[in-house]
Amino acid sequence: MSDLLSALNGLRKSFNHHDLDALAQCFSERAVLVAPDGIGQDRDEIASYYGLFIEAFPDSACTPQSVHESGDTITAEYTFTGTHKGPFLVPGGGVVEATLRPITVRACCVSFVEDGLIASHRIYYDQLELAAQLGGSLCFKEPELLTER
Repeated sequence: MSDLLSALNGLRKSFNHHDLDALAQCFSERAVLVAPDGIGQDRDEIASYYGLFIEAFPDSACTPQSVHESGDTITAEYTFTGTHKGPFLVPGGGVVEATLRPITVRACCVSFVEDGLIASHRIYYDQLELAAQLGGSLCFKEPELLTER
């Protein structure tokens, strides 16, 4: 198994076991995570980011659909599933309390691996797809109205 695949498999397994300590160890100390709903600037922030998902979806799981390697980069398509049983932070600063709704979200990630650890991890998923499954527009904080001067 390549270092790339080993790093990504470690991340998937630790996420699926909800083991944030093991998850953090999949990343280099100065790793960067970029996702539609936030940025993590080191392994502790990245573990915290995943921890928020696990808190909101305590039965969450990630199932890979396809994985491709090129040089030091690995790309994966996967499905994220879970039941919304805890508070979930949404863009704009709002919080959606538990809806008990099941979700299935298609996503992908692009990871740069260095010395067997993930150094850069970019996650892509459709926030509107997730919002619709959690109850639609209730998921997003209304933008403040602009006033003219």
